[in-house]
Amino acid sequence: MLSRLAAHLVPLFGRLTVTADPDARIEPGTIIVANHTSLADPALVLAALRRRLGAEPVLLAAAGLWRVPGLGRALSRDGYVPVHRNSAHASAALDRAAVALASGRPVMLYAEGRIPPRREASEAPPEEFRTGLARLAGATGAPVVPVGQAGARRITSGGTVKQIAGVLSAPLRRPCLHVHIGAPLRLPADVPAATALAHGAVTEAWRTAALALGEPAAGAETVSRPRGRGRRRAGA
Repeated sequence: MLSRLAAHLVPLFGRLTVTADPDARIEPGTIIVANHTSLADPALVLAALRRRLGAEPVLLAAAGLWRVPGLGRALSRDGYVPVHRNSAHASAALDRAAVALASGRPVMLYAEGRIPPRREASEAPPEEFRTGLARLAGATGAPVVPVGQAGARRITSGGTVKQIAGVLSAPLRRPCLHVHIGAPLRLPADVPAATALAHGAVTEAWRTAALALGEPAAGAETVSRPRGRGRRRAGA
């Protein structure tokens, strides 16, 4: 339901375009990993996946979203998985994701695990990945589809006031948004190598999306960005 809702709502807030590698596909039991830049990007990616490939994945999302009135029930109804970070229940999210994959559903997660603590609306390469993606792929043997999105920060980014203003003004501004879907990968068993391979693939997908919007960062040399304090929203 939420994927369908995103497909209807996103065009009201911006002009979404979607591209994909020639052999891009989402088979049953696929892991989808995307770069995380804004509160708006899950809707962009869900809308793009449904539009281009007809996929409606299970999303791993921050457990705090289940406390939002009405939203928690909708998330549970769609089979979404809460991630309880920095708690004894954190690893349970990967266990539940493995069950969803075994049932044939695609699972989407954010391997960065947070929204970067930047206030400007411009694009930047994905931050370092956590190891949950590699561990989940290693445990299940699932293929991994890298997805890059750009433009979500044009809808909402920065502090609370700026975020609210961005959402309220987006239907008038209708910023350009782009999502690129990559070809499936098979990650190696070695967790560090798998994490690096997936990060590189998502970075390239992000670069394709950012270039489509003319973002200057897409033409710059990619460097690993240090992890500092920032909002933790979704992923594993």
